[in-house]
Amino acid sequence: MSRRTPDHRRAGAAVLAAGTALLLAGCTSTAQPPAAQGGGGPIAVNASDTACEVSATEAPAGNISFTVKNTGTKVTEFYLYGTGDRIMGEVENIGPGLSRDLLVEVPDGGSYTTACKPGMVGDGIRAPFTVTGTAQRSTDTNGKLADATAGYTRYVTSQTEALVAKNKEFTDAVKAGNVAQAKALYPVSRTYWERVEPVAESFGDLDPKMDGREDDEREPGVPFTGYHRLEKDLWVDGLQPDSGQIADQLDADVLDLQSRVKSVQLTPVQLANGAKELLDEVATGKITGEEDRYSHTDLWDFKANVEGSQAAIAALRPVIDEKDPNLGPTLDQRFADVEKLLEGYRTPDGGFVLYTQLTPEDTKKMADSVDALAEPVSQVAGVVTS
Repeated sequence: MSRRTPDHRRAGAAVLAAGTALLLAGCTSTAQPPAAQGGGGPIAVNASDTACEVSATEAPAGNISFTVKNTGTKVTEFYLYGTGDRIMGEVENIGPGLSRDLLVEVPDGGSYTTACKPGMVGDGIRAPFTVTGTAQRSTDTNGKLADATAGYTRYVTSQTEALVAKNKEFTDAVKAGNVAQAKALYPVSRTYWERVEPVAESFGDLDPKMDGREDDEREPGVPFTGYHRLEKDLWVDGLQPDSGQIADQLDADVLDLQSRVKSVQLTPVQLANGAKELLDEVATGKITGEEDRYSHTDLWDFKANVEGSQAAIAALRPVIDEKDPNLGPTLDQRFADVEKLLEGYRTPDGGFVLYTQLTPEDTKKMADSVDALAEPVSQVAGVVTS
């Protein structure tokens, strides 16, 4: 998810993001990404502080690949949007001088939009992008890929159902004024959200309302709502006269998400990209302590992001094993390493220590572990489309 950082926090965040971007350089396979079907190679994107130069404005339907080079001085992001700002694919946290690859399966022709976000703020520098013709979905021609997306869709559905129920417990506690119970339920409820965040945030209008932070850029008159507004109420400001209304809106947005998930059509590439995006989320928000800045329950989110990434990889595992038998065992070991590390920060009640209890050595170990996992995960998209 794009995080919009205001000037008074940007200096520190930029240092963290730049360091994380170097770590996550391993998130992108060194192999040349697959070309768009019928195309001559990846579409080059020159992302500077003031421009987003895309070397082609159209591509045939199918697998479309981009190579994004940050030639500016700010950490940047690149997105391909569909109708209604539905995120078709994204690559985040591209540090100055670095390149990242993005592979997107777009089977339907039509009008799309490219966007670079220098500084990772705002709506970005946008331009129209056309996809011509149509292409068969990979799931139509490969039974294992079809099984993978169906299995992961079931996972997303079950997690969203659990989110509806657990979020209601959380918001009921808020509305009842039971601060202690609401604080206890806050990270538990977010676990289900964080596991499926790439799917949830692909609905561009819901994510800012549900998971936006106070200093995120918004349209004039758009209020600060969702999880982090209630987090601030509970840990910093005390419950406010409108906290109950914020809770009701969060319930409504969660139900809206559940409804939309039922009709979403995922591609194998989205599963692979989503697994990588969740690890980017860990590196840019959880390890830095930026995500849950009032409650400091970031390790709950860290754990959930890794679990969501692992679920996507598990769904694709039969295809991975068929096409690259060496990659699966590496993924297993790297996931196990992160799991073992996180378990060392458990508390007796089954939760996690607060972010404020971590030392610089702790966060470095976490960053190194996530970096080691992100490298093989970044290879999955190329493997499943090979």
